[in-house]
Amino acid sequence: MVAPPDNDVLWARSLHFQHNGSPALCGVSLGVREREILAVTGPRGSGKTTLLQCLAGLLPAQRGEVWFNSTPVHTMGALTRERLRRDRFGWIDPVPLLVDELNAWENTALPLMLRGTSRRQAKTTALEWLERLDVGGCARRRPDELSRAERQRIAVARALAACPTVLFADEPTASLHRADGAQVLRTLTTAARSHGITVVLAAHHADAAGVADRTVCLLDGRRVNTVHLPPLSADTEDQDRPDSEGPASSDSEGPASPEPEGRAECSLSV
Repeated sequence: MVAPPDNDVLWARSLHFQHNGSPALCGVSLGVREREILAVTGPRGSGKTTLLQCLAGLLPAQRGEVWFNSTPVHTMGALTRERLRRDRFGWIDPVPLLVDELNAWENTALPLMLRGTSRRQAKTTALEWLERLDVGGCARRRPDELSRAERQRIAVARALAACPTVLFADEPTASLHRADGAQVLRTLTTAARSHGITVVLAAHHADAAGVADRTVCLLDGRRVNTVHLPPLSADTEDQDRPDSEGPASSDSEGPASPEPEGRAECSLSV
Protein backbone atom coordinates (compact mmCIF):
# COMPACT_ATOMS: atom_id res chain seq x y z
CA MET A 1 0.00 0.00 0.00
CA VAL A 2 1.45 3.34 -1.11
CA ALA A 3 0.45 6.56 0.67
CA PRO A 4 -1.02 9.26 -1.62
CA PRO A 5 0.70 12.59 -2.36
CA ASP A 6 0.21 15.20 0.36
CA ASN A 7 -1.34 17.78 -2.00
CA ASP A 8 -4.13 15.47 -3.23
CA VAL A 9 -7.47 15.53 -1.43
CA LEU A 10 -8.50 12.47 -3.48
CA TRP A 11 -6.18 9.84 -4.88
CA ALA A 12 -6.94 6.60 -6.67
CA ARG A 13 -4.58 3.89 -7.88
CA SER A 14 -5.31 1.15 -10.39
CA LEU A 15 -9.08 0.99 -9.96
CA HIS A 16 -10.84 -2.02 -11.49
CA PHE A 17 -14.56 -2.69 -11.58
CA GLN A 18 -16.86 -4.94 -13.58
CA HIS A 19 -20.63 -4.76 -13.98
CA ASN A 20 -21.95 -8.31 -14.42
CA GLY A 21 -18.68 -9.38 -15.98
CA SER A 22 -18.42 -6.34 -18.27
CA PRO A 23 -15.36 -4.17 -17.50
CA ALA A 24 -16.23 -0.61 -16.42
CA LEU A 25 -12.85 0.47 -15.00
CA CYS A 26 -9.56 -1.06 -16.12
CA GLY A 27 -6.72 0.20 -13.94
CA VAL A 28 -7.66 3.90 -13.68
CA SER A 29 -5.36 6.05 -11.53
CA LEU A 30 -5.71 9.76 -10.79
CA GLY A 31 -5.30 12.44 -8.17
CA VAL A 32 -7.50 15.44 -7.39
CA ARG A 33 -5.97 18.47 -5.76
CA GLU A 34 -7.63 20.54 -3.06
CA ARG A 35 -10.08 23.15 -4.44
CA GLU A 36 -9.59 21.85 -7.96
CA ILE A 37 -12.42 21.38 -10.47
CA LEU A 38 -11.58 18.19 -12.34
CA ALA A 39 -13.66 17.15 -15.36
CA VAL A 40 -13.88 13.46 -16.27
CA THR A 41 -14.93 13.25 -19.91
CA GLY A 42 -15.61 10.55 -22.44
CA PRO A 43 -18.46 8.96 -24.43
CA ARG A 44 -21.38 7.15 -22.87
CA GLY A 45 -20.32 3.88 -21.30
CA SER A 46 -16.71 4.94 -20.84
CA GLY A 47 -16.79 4.47 -17.03
CA LYS A 48 -17.30 8.05 -15.82
CA THR A 49 -20.16 7.31 -13.42
CA THR A 50 -18.47 4.17 -12.08
CA LEU A 51 -15.28 6.15 -11.42
CA LEU A 52 -17.16 8.87 -9.50
CA GLN A 53 -19.05 6.25 -7.49
CA CYS A 54 -15.79 4.50 -6.54
CA LEU A 55 -14.12 7.79 -5.55
CA ALA A 56 -17.17 8.75 -3.43
CA GLY A 57 -17.35 5.39 -1.67
CA LEU A 58 -20.75 4.59 -3.16
CA LEU A 59 -19.30 1.63 -5.02
CA PRO A 60 -16.28 -0.18 -3.53
CA ALA A 61 -13.72 -0.87 -6.25
CA GLN A 62 -13.10 -4.57 -6.81
CA ARG A 63 -9.37 -3.90 -7.08
CA GLY A 64 -7.29 -0.81 -6.38
CA GLU A 65 -7.08 1.95 -3.79
CA VAL A 66 -9.00 5.15 -3.04
CA TRP A 67 -7.69 7.67 -0.51
CA PHE A 68 -9.36 10.77 0.92
CA ASN A 69 -7.08 13.16 2.81
CA SER A 70 -4.59 10.30 3.38
CA THR A 71 -7.35 8.04 4.76
CA PRO A 72 -7.93 4.76 2.86
CA VAL A 73 -11.54 4.66 1.67
CA HIS A 74 -11.08 1.22 0.09
CA THR A 75 -10.60 -0.41 3.53
CA MET A 76 -13.62 1.27 5.16
CA GLY A 77 -16.75 -0.64 6.09
CA ALA A 78 -20.14 0.30 4.67
CA LEU A 79 -21.19 2.35 7.73
CA THR A 80 -17.94 4.34 7.80
CA ARG A 81 -18.25 5.11 4.08
CA GLU A 82 -21.84 6.26 4.65
CA ARG A 83 -20.71 8.67 7.36
CA LEU A 84 -17.94 9.95 5.09
CA ARG A 85 -20.44 10.68 2.33
CA ARG A 86 -22.81 12.36 4.76
CA ASP A 87 -20.20 14.56 6.45
CA ARG A 88 -17.59 15.29 3.76
CA PHE A 89 -19.00 14.58 0.30
CA GLY A 90 -21.78 15.99 -1.85
CA TRP A 91 -23.41 14.35 -4.87
CA ILE A 92 -25.44 15.63 -7.84
CA ASP A 93 -27.18 13.17 -10.17
CA PRO A 94 -27.87 13.67 -13.89
CA VAL A 95 -31.55 14.21 -13.06
CA PRO A 96 -32.80 16.16 -10.02
CA LEU A 97 -33.74 13.56 -7.41
CA LEU A 98 -35.77 15.52 -4.88
CA VAL A 99 -38.14 14.33 -2.16
CA ASP A 100 -41.64 14.95 -3.54
CA GLU A 101 -43.20 15.50 -0.11
CA LEU A 102 -40.76 18.31 0.77
CA ASN A 103 -40.72 21.82 -0.61
CA ALA A 104 -37.60 23.39 -2.13
CA TRP A 105 -36.04 24.76 1.04
CA GLU A 106 -36.74 21.54 2.95
CA ASN A 107 -35.07 19.51 0.19
CA THR A 108 -32.08 21.85 0.31
CA ALA A 109 -31.85 21.73 4.10
CA LEU A 110 -32.19 17.95 4.34
CA PRO A 111 -28.43 17.08 4.34
CA LEU A 112 -27.82 19.68 7.05
CA MET A 113 -30.55 18.32 9.29
CA LEU A 114 -29.24 14.77 8.77
CA ARG A 115 -25.94 16.05 10.17
CA GLY A 116 -27.69 17.36 13.27
CA THR A 117 -28.06 21.04 12.32
CA SER A 118 -31.10 22.68 13.90
CA ARG A 119 -34.12 23.19 11.66
CA ARG A 120 -33.89 26.97 12.01
CA GLN A 121 -30.22 27.15 11.04
CA ALA A 122 -30.67 24.61 8.24
CA LYS A 123 -33.55 26.66 6.83
CA THR A 124 -31.52 29.87 6.94
CA THR A 125 -28.62 28.24 5.11
CA ALA A 126 -30.94 26.58 2.58
CA LEU A 127 -32.67 29.87 1.75
CA GLU A 128 -29.32 31.58 1.26
CA TRP A 129 -28.21 28.94 -1.23
CA LEU A 130 -31.50 29.00 -3.10
CA GLU A 131 -31.08 32.75 -3.52
CA ARG A 132 -27.53 32.29 -4.79
CA LEU A 133 -28.78 29.86 -7.40
CA ASP A 134 -31.62 32.21 -8.46
CA VAL A 135 -34.43 29.97 -7.22
CA GLY A 136 -35.20 31.75 -3.95
CA GLY A 137 -38.74 32.39 -5.18
CA CYS A 138 -39.32 28.63 -5.35
CA ALA A 139 -38.49 28.03 -1.68
CA ARG A 140 -42.03 26.99 -0.63
CA ARG A 141 -42.94 25.12 -3.79
CA ARG A 142 -42.79 21.36 -4.17
CA PRO A 143 -40.89 19.58 -6.95
CA ASP A 144 -43.99 18.85 -9.06
CA GLU A 145 -44.65 22.61 -9.28
CA LEU A 146 -41.22 23.39 -10.70
CA SER A 147 -39.53 23.19 -14.09
CA ARG A 148 -36.75 20.69 -14.67
CA ALA A 149 -34.13 23.46 -14.65
CA GLU A 150 -35.47 24.80 -11.33
CA ARG A 151 -35.40 21.33 -9.80
CA GLN A 152 -31.81 20.82 -10.91
CA ARG A 153 -30.79 24.16 -9.41
CA ILE A 154 -32.37 23.05 -6.13
CA ALA A 155 -30.41 19.78 -6.33
CA VAL A 156 -27.23 21.83 -6.80
CA ALA A 157 -28.17 24.06 -3.85
CA ARG A 158 -28.76 20.96 -1.71
CA ALA A 159 -25.31 19.60 -2.58
CA LEU A 160 -23.58 22.92 -1.87
CA ALA A 161 -25.51 23.90 1.27
CA ALA A 162 -23.62 21.46 3.44
CA CYS A 163 -20.28 22.85 2.15
CA PRO A 164 -18.78 19.43 1.36
CA THR A 165 -15.05 18.98 1.04
CA VAL A 166 -15.58 17.23 -2.30
CA LEU A 167 -18.60 17.55 -4.57
CA PHE A 168 -19.21 14.83 -7.15
CA ALA A 169 -21.38 15.97 -10.08
CA ASP A 170 -22.39 13.16 -12.43
CA GLU A 171 -23.34 14.92 -15.69
CA PRO A 172 -25.46 17.47 -13.78
CA THR A 173 -26.71 19.16 -16.97
CA ALA A 174 -27.52 16.01 -18.97
CA SER A 175 -31.29 16.44 -18.70
CA LEU A 176 -31.34 20.18 -19.46
CA HIS A 177 -31.48 22.26 -22.62
CA ARG A 178 -28.08 23.65 -23.58
CA ALA A 179 -28.74 27.19 -22.34
CA ASP A 180 -30.18 26.04 -19.00
CA GLY A 181 -27.36 23.53 -18.61
CA ALA A 182 -24.65 26.11 -19.26
CA GLN A 183 -26.15 28.47 -16.69
CA VAL A 184 -26.48 25.75 -14.04
CA LEU A 185 -22.89 24.66 -14.69
CA ARG A 186 -21.55 28.20 -14.36
CA THR A 187 -23.47 28.70 -11.12
CA LEU A 188 -22.20 25.40 -9.72
CA THR A 189 -18.55 26.04 -10.50
CA THR A 190 -18.64 29.69 -9.37
CA ALA A 191 -20.18 28.72 -6.02
CA ALA A 192 -17.70 25.89 -5.57
CA ARG A 193 -14.72 28.16 -6.22
CA SER A 194 -15.99 30.87 -3.88
CA HIS A 195 -16.35 28.33 -1.04
CA GLY A 196 -13.18 26.31 -1.71
CA ILE A 197 -15.03 23.12 -2.65
CA THR A 198 -13.23 20.47 -4.69
CA VAL A 199 -15.37 19.27 -7.62
CA VAL A 200 -15.16 16.07 -9.66
CA LEU A 201 -17.41 16.59 -12.67
CA ALA A 202 -18.41 13.88 -15.13
CA ALA A 203 -19.17 15.45 -18.50
CA HIS A 204 -20.11 14.09 -21.91
CA HIS A 205 -20.04 17.38 -23.82
CA ALA A 206 -16.86 19.41 -24.31
CA ASP A 207 -18.48 22.68 -23.14
CA ALA A 208 -19.00 21.19 -19.66
CA ALA A 209 -15.31 20.33 -19.44
CA GLY A 210 -14.46 23.92 -20.38
CA VAL A 211 -15.22 25.18 -16.86
CA ALA A 212 -12.71 22.80 -15.26
CA ASP A 213 -9.13 23.40 -14.16
CA ARG A 214 -8.05 20.06 -15.61
CA THR A 215 -9.54 17.26 -17.67
CA VAL A 216 -9.17 13.49 -17.56
CA CYS A 217 -10.51 11.44 -20.48
CA LEU A 218 -11.89 7.90 -20.25
CA LEU A 219 -12.56 5.42 -23.02
CA ASP A 220 -13.70 1.85 -22.36
CA GLY A 221 -12.74 2.19 -18.70
CA ARG A 222 -9.20 3.43 -19.35
CA ARG A 223 -7.53 6.84 -19.25
CA VAL A 224 -6.57 8.11 -22.70
CA ASN A 225 -5.07 11.25 -24.16
CA THR A 226 -7.74 12.17 -26.70
CA VAL A 227 -11.22 10.95 -27.54
CA HIS A 228 -12.58 11.83 -30.98
CA LEU A 229 -16.37 11.81 -31.12
CA PRO A 230 -18.40 12.11 -34.33
CA PRO A 231 -20.27 15.39 -34.92
CA LEU A 232 -23.80 15.56 -33.54
CA SER A 233 -26.43 14.76 -36.14
CA ALA A 234 -29.87 16.37 -36.21
CA ASP A 235 -31.35 13.19 -34.70
CA THR A 236 -28.77 13.22 -31.92
CA GLU A 237 -29.49 16.88 -31.11
CA ASP A 238 -33.18 16.04 -30.82
CA GLN A 239 -32.34 13.30 -28.33
CA ASP A 240 -30.48 15.84 -26.19
CA ARG A 241 -33.70 17.72 -25.50
CA PRO A 242 -35.41 17.03 -22.15
CA ASP A 243 -38.67 15.98 -23.79
CA SER A 244 -36.98 13.16 -25.72
CA GLU A 245 -36.57 9.56 -24.60
CA GLY A 246 -33.27 10.41 -22.90
CA PRO A 247 -29.84 12.02 -23.29
CA ALA A 248 -28.03 11.52 -26.55
CA SER A 249 -25.48 8.75 -26.66
CA SER A 250 -22.77 7.67 -29.02
CA ASP A 251 -21.17 4.27 -29.12
CA SER A 252 -18.73 5.05 -31.91
CA GLU A 253 -15.44 6.74 -31.41
CA GLY A 254 -12.23 7.24 -33.27
CA PRO A 255 -8.76 6.10 -32.24
CA ALA A 256 -7.61 6.77 -28.71
CA SER A 257 -4.05 6.63 -27.53
CA PRO A 258 -3.24 5.16 -24.11
CA GLU A 259 -2.16 7.71 -21.57
CA PRO A 260 1.43 7.56 -20.28
CA GLU A 261 2.16 7.51 -16.59
CA GLY A 262 1.41 10.80 -14.85
CA ARG A 263 -1.42 13.31 -15.10
CA ALA A 264 -1.40 14.41 -18.69
CA GLU A 265 -4.29 16.62 -19.63
CA CYS A 266 -6.46 15.69 -22.58
CA SER A 267 -8.50 17.36 -25.25
CA LEU A 268 -11.96 16.30 -26.32
CA SER A 269 -12.77 16.86 -29.94
CA VAL A 270 -16.41 16.97 -31.01
